[in-house]
Amino acid sequence: MEAWMVVVVFFAIVLLAVAVASIRVVKEYERGVAFRLGRLRGPLGPGIVVVVPGIDKLVRVDLRTVTLTIPPQEVITRDNVTARVNAVVLFRVTDPTKSVMAVENFAIATSQIAQTTLRSVVGRADLDTLLAHRADLNEDLAASIAKQTEPWGIVVEVVEIKDVEIPEMMQRAMAREAEAERERRAKVISARGELQASTELRDAAITLSESPASLQLRYLQTLLELGADQNSTVVFPIPMDIVRPFLEGSRDDPAAPGGAIPHIRRVKSDE
Repeated sequence: MEAWMVVVVFFAIVLLAVAVASIRVVKEYERGVAFRLGRLRGPLGPGIVVVVPGIDKLVRVDLRTVTLTIPPQEVITRDNVTARVNAVVLFRVTDPTKSVMAVENFAIATSQIAQTTLRSVVGRADLDTLLAHRADLNEDLAASIAKQTEPWGIVVEVVEIKDVEIPEMMQRAMAREAEAERERRAKVISARGELQASTELRDAAITLSESPASLQLRYLQTLLELGADQNSTVVFPIPMDIVRPFLEGSRDDPAAPGGAIPHIRRVKSDE
């Protein structure tokens, strides 16, 4: 009787140990892909799942977004410029069964696909596009990578080019190009300013010629400004309408050398 009880206790302990070993806890952000004797059972979890030791095998798949850093890649752009480009890829698993059944290691496979796609997409763009239109390249990269990882149950959320390294010689050439572009813009702006100023001066001259009183007021205002500055030399401008009769008279009278041209006197202010 005692031997029979020992056997019962032994089997009870074994069954209890198997039951405890069969219990698995799958977290909320995980799914378990179970195989029973090599055959797929399907995704399990979250929560407590039962896996029979020696018969079932459980593969845990993380459903959270994974950050994958692509190491720097040597790329030759379309305009034959060598550059080193690195990027970051954010992806997550949407179908745990496909991520286990369709590919051996989805993280490594996604990394390799991202590297080759980065070289391919950047190689089709020129350097200016790579530097100035990076958002368009990011969209192309994300679409290309997502197209290849979709059969694996993986969704690519974001692809961003982090850094672009170009040779130092090319950096100096780009700096000279930028400086020349700024000088060109400055000259164009100056020329446009001269054109606008000449147009305004022409309109002002037409307006003053139509109103002699306005011209006289402008003349008196100029004299007032000269007097306020305490200049040592003051030049009084004489309109050509006043000088022209004297010039014509000098041509008619040969005995008058130079004619009766008004004398312009230099007036010095007391210091």
